[in-house]
Amino acid sequence: MARGLKRSLLKETETSTPAAKEPADFARSVESGAPDALPKASGGVGSAWKAGALAKSQDDLDQAREEAVEAILAGDQVIEIDPTLIEDPIGTDRRSDWMEQEGFLALVDSIRENGQDMPILVWPKDPDWRPDRLDPRNLERVQFLLLAGRRRSAAAEKLGKPVRAVIASQAGRGTAEDTFNMLVLRFRENEEREDLSAFERLVSIGQMYEELAAASRARITAKEFASRIGVHESVVSRARSVFKARDDILNAFKNVYELSFRDIQTALAELGTPGTSRSPTREPPRKTRVVTKVGTRKLAVESVNEKLSIKTSGFNLNKRQLSELGKLVADYLTNNRPDDEAGGRR
Repeated sequence: MARGLKRSLLKETETSTPAAKEPADFARSVESGAPDALPKASGGVGSAWKAGALAKSQDDLDQAREEAVEAILAGDQVIEIDPTLIEDPIGTDRRSDWMEQEGFLALVDSIRENGQDMPILVWPKDPDWRPDRLDPRNLERVQFLLLAGRRRSAAAEKLGKPVRAVIASQAGRGTAEDTFNMLVLRFRENEEREDLSAFERLVSIGQMYEELAAASRARITAKEFASRIGVHESVVSRARSVFKARDDILNAFKNVYELSFRDIQTALAELGTPGTSRSPTREPPRKTRVVTKVGTRKLAVESVNEKLSIKTSGFNLNKRQLSELGKLVADYLTNNRPDDEAGGRR
């Protein structure tokens, strides 16, 4: 097709539009600093889009950080705390030697091997504290108050590990009922774990009642108190008596943490605690306990007043496995009569 065109037209076409610089000319222009040596940066739609995308990314990051702050304060996020920065303002509702008990030592072993499954409950010491918006999980030098989870916190400290925690609801904090609210949070957490003995449970309930009564201007009835903490009204009177006589009970009974609710009622009567009727002295509970190892864990088999219990941790057995275990125990008990049946009490 180009053969039919005049050479003059072709030449005119090539020179009619300014040609791009040859590479050598371009290099010389760069060296000489000519203003047209480099192409100008585009200031069009592409740059505006990039700026908008960066702004949106920053907004999304800021929102995510703010949501993390609110989640931590609401107790919806697990945080890790240095256990040495946790204060214990209300003390324990357990026996005084709880750190020497087999259950605590087993817990230390479990956390060492498997980590801490259940977080503890805390409040920030400063009620107005908020996590750092730029780094919400940075809790260096932030102090907390312990509400529940003393054993887990102590185990973490013993192992030199941070303790996993959640912030409990701070509703009603800053009032005369502060200590009562802290005691309730401690009690409910222990109730859910079913980890308190009868004596510990009654002492805890009695302590809560006395604390609420001291913080309230009006008289607190047993019914009102029972409703607030979620227990039966009939427990309140006994709990108050046990709390007031706790030192006498501890001095009179060496096995107080193995006593049932009925045994404790008898103990109150024997001590002449007001509001209880004296009953005949009962034989102290007979207790036999044997501990064996199952792998790295301990299995405790205990007999107290003809009641047999088997305790261990770290085994999540299904219904079929529990049924098989029950049959093994039943067969053993059938073929090995207790001492009482074989030849009378020892």
